[in-house]
Amino acid sequence: MALTTKDRKDIISKFQTTTNDTGSPSVQVALITERIQYLSSHLKDNPKDFAGERGLMKLVGQRKRLLAYLKKNDFAKYQEIVKELKLRK
Repeated sequence: MALTTKDRKDIISKFQTTTNDTGSPSVQVALITERIQYLSSHLKDNPKDFAGERGLMKLVGQRKRLLAYLKKNDFAKYQEIVKELKLRK
């Protein structure tokens, strides 16, 4: 795992809604996006890592489901997250 404790805390503090918020969908999407970026760069260097590729696909699916939930329940927060993380055009 490429995320250190400090990196995780920085991401959580940037996207949390309250002081003790560590599991809201926006925080989860931000953490998963960071892991996806790491795995993508790893797979460029290691193209035969099929287990890593499967893990990447699972993370992309999980992020997609979380974004759909966020879009359905809090559209303003969804737009903010997408813009902040530069996920869509």
